[in-house]
Amino acid sequence: MDIKVGIIDYEAGNLQSVANAFKAIGANAVIIRSPEETADLTHLVLPGQGEFGDCARKLRTAGMFEVIREWIAADKPFFGICVGYQLLFEGSDEAPETEGLGIFKGRNKKFSSTTLKIPHMGWNAVIPTQPEHPIWNKLGEAPYFYYVHSYFPHCEQDEVLACTSEYGETFHGAVAKDKLIATQFHPEKSQHAGLQLLKNFISM
Repeated sequence: MDIKVGIIDYEAGNLQSVANAFKAIGANAVIIRSPEETADLTHLVLPGQGEFGDCARKLRTAGMFEVIREWIAADKPFFGICVGYQLLFEGSDEAPETEGLGIFKGRNKKFSSTTLKIPHMGWNAVIPTQPEHPIWNKLGEAPYFYYVHSYFPHCEQDEVLACTSEYGETFHGAVAKDKLIATQFHPEKSQHAGLQLLKNFISM
């Protein structure tokens, strides 16, 4: 089967940089805006930047909430990035009245430090908590990735936690379950490490 990666456009982030990253590793990547466009996809990507509540509303308006739930339930390859990672959880302290997709148990919380600059922005090491997972192939024991965020999920399911990072406190940087991967960091901004991670996702 030919690989076709669909990147969901719900007006929440720089989609072209994500598409360009997939194209850089030789994958056919297209930007999609409706449920109908998922029919011939092999991989689905939910990127995002911005406020949790606003992003959730835009995703619902685009008709993609149930599509994503059904895609993940069918164990098709899925990648969430930044707010696209946060939306997989039940909710967020950033928008307490807004429900997330509820794929995983837990909520998004804000960094508690009063001395460090928030948002957490820049390169940081990640420590894999599932080091044998194929997502970490060829990335070493503590690869560096690029973060830009003020909130992060607190995952209540230890078995799906994929890595942690440190920024005044230990926070959950990614989850991995079956063919689903989601990261708080931006692989499309993480140069060699990010491209390798995307290669690993495509080849899982």
